Amino acid sequence: MQHAHTSSAYEAPPAVSHDAAVAPWLVPVASGPRRLSSESLLGGAREVEIDHQGSIYRLKITSLGKLILTK
Repeated sequence: MQHAHTSSAYEAPPAVSHDAAVAPWLVPVASGPRRLSSESLLGGAREVEIDHQGSIYRLKITSLGKLILTK
């Protein structure tokens, strides 16, 4: 049985983007920047190196569980 579309407070969730299908560690958000979980980004490590335009940055979990990004 099909129902005619009526306006309601309920909105369907946004479609999954191509990026999320290719990169499942991306968490879809309604709007704004793409969001990644720190666990999936770090992959169980305490530190990762990020190559950005030829410069190496380090993303590290501190002893207090905070994230710190250094060049």
